Amino acid sequence: MTRPSSKALYTHLRTQHGGYHRYGLTDHAYLYNLYFPPEALIDHLKAETLNLVRNYPVAQKDLAGLVQKISYIPRENLVVGNGAAELIKIISTQVARRLIIPVPSFNEYINAAPGAGAIEFMLHPPEFELDPERFVSQAVSSGADTAVIVSPNNPTSLGVSPEKIHWMAERFQNKEICFIVDESFIDFCDTASARSMETHLSRYPNLAVIKSMSKAYGICGLRLGYLATENERLLSILKAGVHIWNINGFAEEFLRLLPRFEDAFKTSCRRVINDRDDFYRGLSQIRDLKVFRPDANFIFCRLPDWAPPAADIAEQLFVRHQILVKECSGKTMAEGDRYLRIASRRPMENKVFTEAFFSLLESLGGGA
Repeated sequence: MTRPSSKALYTHLRTQHGGYHRYGLTDHAYLYNLYFPPEALIDHLKAETLNLVRNYPVAQKDLAGLVQKISYIPRENLVVGNGAAELIKIISTQVARRLIIPVPSFNEYINAAPGAGAIEFMLHPPEFELDPERFVSQAVSSGADTAVIVSPNNPTSLGVSPEKIHWMAERFQNKEICFIVDESFIDFCDTASARSMETHLSRYPNLAVIKSMSKAYGICGLRLGYLATENERLLSILKAGVHIWNINGFAEEFLRLLPRFEDAFKTSCRRVINDRDDFYRGLSQIRDLKVFRPDANFIFCRLPDWAPPAADIAEQLFVRHQILVKECSGKTMAEGDRYLRIASRRPMENKVFTEAFFSLLESLGGGA
């Protein structure tokens, strides 16, 4: 069978949502913790493969009990999803009548909302910072019944301070607007933004925290996520919306093992943070490239004005270097074709990316 050209393969991969490991490329597009799970955990899953394949997994109540052991949230306040994406779809289609979310952000909240059910609150360049007063004001004036923020945000990698989140939670509570905080990347946040809202659920009955476990725990293929809230209406809709065996046996077993590896997980996140910070410093040396200081395990940057569009840069990185990167022209944002989201990987891979990126920009004129 003839192997497609690099350009044809890149065109094909742009229509995919994973499976990149089959193509011998370096994936700086999707967002992984490459230091977890540890070998001991993987070895256990291998040894149990036959049992996990042959037998039914447990259902929602027991899955929530497993997540309770790592989140310390009572099981009755938890819903476990087949990735956060399963829960997001239920939120956007069954919970929210009108949902408001700052953009650019994770596209699934908007994509899942039917018709005109989603309101996009624009985050403006050059800083893409969330103005909580404007956000709350637009939520109220637009008749939204559900407000979502992602912190740290995807693709900007910028966290919202806990003080701002508490301020919004109070206002949304007074207006009876369901407030959902997506904390999927909070484990990579080494600033004050790392303080989770999970410990404040009883303070704000309309608050919910949603978290994808895929990114932080390096298990994108296992598909795990959860939502935590004390809001009975939200819990009942989500529990009714997931089917009885929405989590497979491998994911269940992973949850059972996690408490044994709590220290290893924390160590892995510190390694990711250190690698990301070194990567940030390296990219910041590239002339005329605006690099945003990251709070997550990826880096957001604006291309120099003299450089080609982000789509062209992403294609050339793949064709010349077999590196896959996320360009942001598909995001709802001003000048999306000027921005890249770059996942941080291991030090050598980050170094290779930085050198390849610098070389590519230089070959395209270097601003001369």
